[in-house]
Amino acid sequence: MKTQQAMTQPVMVNGLDVQAAFDTIDAIKADPGLARFQFRAANTWISGGTNRSTIRDFYGAGREDDSREEPFEFMNGEPPVLLGDNEGANPVEFLLHAMAGCATTTLVLHAAARGITIRHLSTKLEGEIDMRGMLGLDESVSPGYERIRILMKIEADCSDEMLEDLLDVARTQSPVCNTVCRPVPVVIERAA
Repeated sequence: MKTQQAMTQPVMVNGLDVQAAFDTIDAIKADPGLARFQFRAANTWISGGTNRSTIRDFYGAGREDDSREEPFEFMNGEPPVLLGDNEGANPVEFLLHAMAGCATTTLVLHAAARGITIRHLSTKLEGEIDMRGMLGLDESVSPGYERIRILMKIEADCSDEMLEDLLDVARTQSPVCNTVCRPVPVVIERAA
């Protein structure tokens, strides 16, 4: 006979409590308003291409979340060839970091929900950009990435077909990848 403790032990797949994930999904199905989140970042220019972003609170699951005692701080910088001193990764590198993190988390979450154990997952990203666009030297050149390639090395307890499906889920369901892959209105305006 199982003890009470063994019966209430969470089922962990890929480091995630699967029942908690399904409970969250059920709560959102019952109250779609719980799915609305607003994430925030504040940024202060320091000098040249150096600036610092601070991230702390957000709105989600129907309330303000203040669970973070200290803010996360990220220094944005540039390499010397782009007039910086390597004060931090530059913003387009942070975009690659955000894409890698979000695609990884999305894939792992969906794998756990399907009962697929991931034994190893590593990601390498390459983004190609032509600086003539950002510098305004050629109007036919986009100032953003021309192409981003995400290479995911995965070892999992499933078929190759299921892995291909998970890769597609990472591309289509990752909020960061989805945001980058479709036009999203961005408004830049002067604050009071």
